[in-house]
Amino acid sequence: MTEVDLSDPCSATRLPAELPPDPMYWIRAWLDEAMEKRPQRNPNSMTAITLSKNGQPRGRVVLCKSFVPDPGYAVFYTNYKSDKARDIEANNRVALVFHWDAYGRQARIEGEAVRSPAGESDAYFATRDWGSQLGAWGSDQSTPVESRAALIAQLGRRAVKLGVTAARNLKSITVEDRPVIPRPPHWGGYRVWAQRVELWIEGTDRIHDRARWERTLERSGDDSFVAGAWSGTRLQP
Repeated sequence: MTEVDLSDPCSATRLPAELPPDPMYWIRAWLDEAMEKRPQRNPNSMTAITLSKNGQPRGRVVLCKSFVPDPGYAVFYTNYKSDKARDIEANNRVALVFHWDAYGRQARIEGEAVRSPAGESDAYFATRDWGSQLGAWGSDQSTPVESRAALIAQLGRRAVKLGVTAARNLKSITVEDRPVIPRPPHWGGYRVWAQRVELWIEGTDRIHDRARWERTLERSGDDSFVAGAWSGTRLQP
């Protein structure tokens, strides 16, 4: 019988007796494998939980567009006028959950969210398809709208202001020489810096493997922190 390499996050069926010193590299490995093998439609999906001004927890699924194990943060993009962004501006404590059911793995991150540097948001926005770029300008995310028809009309009007003539159904762009669409000032990324992380691996008879790591974060700039060393503790499932 072949022994499982417990130092390899993607082949390990349980956490090693001596916990990994940095859990972010395990999440990075799990995410990379999921992105390569694609056991689900959006393997980089994660639930982002924020708190409203009145203390109501609010969750929604967003896509992790960048994961940087060192110094330790995940990035997602959104409209800065959306509900989630308003929550973050009032209270930047955020929780994220990755769940890869096909592999029996879950990763939880709790930490502080800060806006990504403008250059980082510009670079990512430039990689988006035209429809997504227009959508960032055309939709006032989280605000009420009278009807879908009203939303489509609004998108069309804003597309014209950007120098784009869109077909009525917005399925196609009716100009061949497409102008460059700049990133809207109200749209960009958030970096969620990890302060607490949990890894979970499914086990038989509900004897799952679970551990938590914590570290300190000290703000050092608009979008960065000085992070302390991780300290891990095994947990009962």
